[in-house]
Amino acid sequence: MQKLSAIQDASKQTSPKAVSGAGMDRKVSQPAKPWKRWLLWGGAGLVVGLLVYIMPGFSGKTLSVNPERVMVSSVTRGTYEDFIPLRARVTPAKTLYLDAIEGGRVERILVEGGAMLEAGQLIVELSNASLQLSVLGNEARVAEQLNNIRSIELNLEQNRLQHKRDIVDIEYQIKLLQRKLQREAQLLNTQAISQSQHDDTRDTLRWYEQRLLLTRESQQSDARMQEEQLAFLKTSGARLEHNLELSRQNLANMNVRAPVAGKLSGFDVEVGQSIGRGERLGQIDTPDDYKLTAQIDEFYLSRVAPGQNAQVDGYQLQISKIYPQVSNGQFEVDLSFVGQQPAAIRRGQTMQLKLTLGDASQALLIPNGAFYQETGGNWVFVLKEDGTQAERRNVRMGRRNNNFIEVLDGLSEGERVVTSSYSQYRDIQQLNINN
Repeated sequence: MQKLSAIQDASKQTSPKAVSGAGMDRKVSQPAKPWKRWLLWGGAGLVVGLLVYIMPGFSGKTLSVNPERVMVSSVTRGTYEDFIPLRARVTPAKTLYLDAIEGGRVERILVEGGAMLEAGQLIVELSNASLQLSVLGNEARVAEQLNNIRSIELNLEQNRLQHKRDIVDIEYQIKLLQRKLQREAQLLNTQAISQSQHDDTRDTLRWYEQRLLLTRESQQSDARMQEEQLAFLKTSGARLEHNLELSRQNLANMNVRAPVAGKLSGFDVEVGQSIGRGERLGQIDTPDDYKLTAQIDEFYLSRVAPGQNAQVDGYQLQISKIYPQVSNGQFEVDLSFVGQQPAAIRRGQTMQLKLTLGDASQALLIPNGAFYQETGGNWVFVLKEDGTQAERRNVRMGRRNNNFIEVLDGLSEGERVVTSSYSQYRDIQQLNINN
């Protein structure tokens, strides 16, 4: 038994111990590999770079575009024609408006709208009872005032004649007294008359001589005042007669006549209709004589002047009038034909013309494109020689017409420029042009 126990103890010491599950899970350490870490960081950097390269909103500096979506033009040297195209409307060269001078009721219509009128031809008859009564009353008042003026003129003339009669009488009395005084002087020597009688005759003569001086002075003063008063009365009389003539003319204007020959348009009245004072009845257009009216962008307001030339279908025109009022970014001009005008044009017709702003000259040119609306001619995208990139560059541009823009500084002949719209490129510094 002791031998068996010894064998079991020896067996326990030599046999391996049982291993649990916890003892079997152990951490296996692997050697470090730094190249994987660098590869991971390099891939992340590549992704970020691609985002910067592709997405403009990420940096606002670079944009990749498809070459089919941009238009590229070359800078060339050529003749710049300083003109702008205009679309003009044909209007009558002269238009005279018919307005009712005095209001009234339409009694009779003698012509229809669109009719050709002769100067002085009766168009429509109006009636106004209150105006007629007013004219009659005005005639009576004017006649009364004129009669008063005539009476005053008559009194002044009578006063002037009375002064003349007084002077004639005094001069006659003076002559008689002078003869009498001479005779009395002879008789006084013979003592045929007394000294007192002789002195009375001398005093009477002096009295008449002084009276003559006063009468002549009064006549001169009255004559001067009469001339001024007569001039005033004549002016007042002429003014009253003119007012009377105007009253009669207003009454005559109730019959509306054509002041000039032409075509009646815009005439739309009916018998019995009430027309107010100053109300427009229609207009008379000169026949077969037209002008063109065009709207021009306010950008050219400082460069447009009367007398500038324009062409339409081989016919010459000149700017005859400029309306400085700007409406919706445009102002209006009138252009008159120089010499012959087209025979087939009609009122309301539209025509395409070319307005010359200056003389033709040699200059660097680029085609006019949509980019100008975004940049105002201050910067453009210029392609590199390989055509894969376009960099933003500040430039200075001058005149512009429908086809070309004048380049003043910043570009050279032969360089290529993106001339399509820049609406998506405002914050971009460089365009990468690839597929």
